[in-house]
Amino acid sequence: MSQIDEFIADFASLVWGIPLVILLIGGGIFLLIYSRFLPFRYLGHSVEVLRGKYNNPDDPGDINHFQALSTALSSTVGMGNIAGVAVAIAVGGPGAIFWLWVSAVVGMATKFFTNSLAVMYRGKDTEGKIQGGVMYFIVEGLGKKWKPLAAFFAIAGLVGALPVFNVNQLTQAINYILLEPNNIETGFTTSLIIGIILTLITTVVIIGGLDRISKTVSKLVPAMVVLYFVSVLVILFVNYDVVFHYFGMIFTDAFAANNYKGDPLLGGVLGGLILLGIRRGAFSNEAGIGTATMAHGASKTSEPIREGLIAMLGPAIDTLVVCTLTAMAILVTGVWQSTDVNGVSLTAAAFDQGIPYVGNYVLLLCILAFSISSLFSYSYYGTKCLSFLLGAKNKKYYNYVYVLSIIVGATTSLSFILNLIDGFFALMAIPTMISTLIMAPRVMKAAKIYFKKYTP
Repeated sequence: MSQIDEFIADFASLVWGIPLVILLIGGGIFLLIYSRFLPFRYLGHSVEVLRGKYNNPDDPGDINHFQALSTALSSTVGMGNIAGVAVAIAVGGPGAIFWLWVSAVVGMATKFFTNSLAVMYRGKDTEGKIQGGVMYFIVEGLGKKWKPLAAFFAIAGLVGALPVFNVNQLTQAINYILLEPNNIETGFTTSLIIGIILTLITTVVIIGGLDRISKTVSKLVPAMVVLYFVSVLVILFVNYDVVFHYFGMIFTDAFAANNYKGDPLLGGVLGGLILLGIRRGAFSNEAGIGTATMAHGASKTSEPIREGLIAMLGPAIDTLVVCTLTAMAILVTGVWQSTDVNGVSLTAAAFDQGIPYVGNYVLLLCILAFSISSLFSYSYYGTKCLSFLLGAKNKKYYNYVYVLSIIVGATTSLSFILNLIDGFFALMAIPTMISTLIMAPRVMKAAKIYFKKYTP
């Protein structure tokens, strides 16, 4: 098992090299400048769209704008925000959060372009149903000769969409917060039981398809974000005297890398810190990875630009708000320096110290909602990928692998799971960014027409 763990770690390090960083972040910066900072100029309009001002029930698609964003957010606002941020701070200290923010700002532009294309070039599956996603906009937008690139994305997506990280961290949270304090011995058996319970819950929901998924998560996501937001505000209020000190450290440590404990990469310690922030940012908000295009591509709209505007809100909510809340809770309580735990356990330690007696249980409630909603959304992404590769009639077989992977996630080490998903996310980013950069001029042409029509 240790040899497999080492192989997956080497694989993740290989694909997350300088070429991918240039493609993902360099490409995102290009899109941000090329669009003349459009995501920030039209934030108000995108909120109006989200509130349903322009909804038309006769538009093609399966779900409304809010449900599409909720479905996409349910896969991004999850354990990446709670456990992923904790991993970033444990390895890179406060400075890692700055580079996570950079990935989010750049990611807003990337998401605008990728999800506009998801609606602009929707395709049809073998059953004749309208579908959206990177694999469809590659084939429909660039032509059949580009189908190998689309298939590459779909194959990587079959692994990238597995719920193993969320399950792994939820299992760790239940063990750390609920079982161990009550003197219940934890190990393979308890993890296996948790995995089986999660498998049963997930099976019931995903059998209902996208409609049941979107309705479930559109209720869960807003509620869990509010509960999490309020809880962290309480922690910050209790530790108000050090809030500005640690917020300042996010900026100072971003370039000094004083607390970086990882491997020097990209030419030094600072390079390693930057790469750490970008990897955790990509894991958190998925900008440039392409998974969200499958949710937004199913939105009820005939205006591709409108869906791009909705999608760009994802990194702002997910990373700039929720990840920052997690980071500040960990930093102000000091647990990142005083404990050896990592992942979700580090966040749990912060909640326990910031809100004694009940903080752990509030976090566990949030984690349950975050993780379970993510389980629902990722199954949808995986079935879309298999449908593209082998035909819509075979997509149901993905769910069998999906539910079995929940058991694997519950009983395997964090490092193996994190490197596995990191690696396949990197592979998904390659076709997503290449095709998006090629078709970016088409998006801007459509954007000019759209804004002339709908904005003063």
